[in-house]
Amino acid sequence: MIVDDNPANLKLLEEMLRHHAYEVRSFARGRLALAAAAQETPDLILLDINMPEMNGYQVCEQLKSSARLSGIPVIFLSALHAPEDKLKGFRAGGVDYISKPFHLEEVQARVETHLKLQDLQRALKLQNNRLEEAVAVRTHELAEANERLIILDRSKDEFLYLISHELRTPLNGLVGVGQLILEGLSSTGENNKLQEMFEESRRRIISLVDDALLLTQIDVSREHFRSAPVSLSAALNRAIARATEFAESRHVTLTPPSADLDFVLGDEDLLVRALHSLLETAVKFSEEGGTVMLACDVLPDSLRVSIESHGKTIPSHLLAKFFDLFSINESSTLGGDLGFGPRVAYRILCLFGASISVANRDPSGIRLTVSLKHAIPNRGDSKTV
Repeated sequence: MIVDDNPANLKLLEEMLRHHAYEVRSFARGRLALAAAAQETPDLILLDINMPEMNGYQVCEQLKSSARLSGIPVIFLSALHAPEDKLKGFRAGGVDYISKPFHLEEVQARVETHLKLQDLQRALKLQNNRLEEAVAVRTHELAEANERLIILDRSKDEFLYLISHELRTPLNGLVGVGQLILEGLSSTGENNKLQEMFEESRRRIISLVDDALLLTQIDVSREHFRSAPVSLSAALNRAIARATEFAESRHVTLTPPSADLDFVLGDEDLLVRALHSLLETAVKFSEEGGTVMLACDVLPDSLRVSIESHGKTIPSHLLAKFFDLFSINESSTLGGDLGFGPRVAYRILCLFGASISVANRDPSGIRLTVSLKHAIPNRGDSKTV
């Protein structure tokens, strides 16, 4: 669209632009140009400034005030050469300024440039719209997938919680009946071996159910576990007492640390459970007649407990995922059936900001290292983890 009150300029520009295959509409008044633009939006406007009724600045300002027409690039054509006139044109919304008398080659070059820019802006806008639509669709899909995952995760937790609880009733019946039958057998070497196998299986399955239930509770009700100052000496002594029977069955000795230890942050029953699981794990990696050594180091902000065994080691490719629930089958052939013990200990310790690692000893055995946070005893109420 060309808007100029000078017929000679209109004719000259029309011929030049049509010669280059542009469709051209010409208007001698700004008011007519605005009405025509509202009917059929042009791709670009060449706009004179000094015109009767409505000057070019006013025409441009009205264009820019319309949401539908504001994106049309406007190139001013004017005999005004002062910098303030050009600045006023840009402030009104123009994208370029050509001084009269103009050169046709310059007009053609600038028209072509701004039409290409307009095409690029339209393509970019179209691409942005497509991207926004794609992002909206993907966001919706991800939201639906996340909702399904939440439902599946909740169903898994509820299923594990239900199974862990409901298993106890039939297990109690099986264990009770089995115990009665075995007690009624005569004392022979074969029957005694059956009694030992039954007792080991009973202990293992009850331990698995208890551990599975605790893992589920930690996942579902993490906020319900509370921390308080705990005597590490008392927790270790209780854990050693619980692990002693199992260690003696493997002819392994547990050697506790000699010194009294400070208080650490946690829950005593849960810490005992974690330490007990780690002690039994160390026993499983010990050779018969060996010793599991416990040592403690006081660090500036933590207490470090080391549990060392002599015997079997862990293949190096399994060390990094030793506490991973899904690596249990791989690890079970090394120190025997580890069950959920290492994973339960790991999850409990993480509840209270503690850390745990495992490494092979040289030349044999493993080392489990636990770092627990210092705590000050008798300092108000416990806090939620």
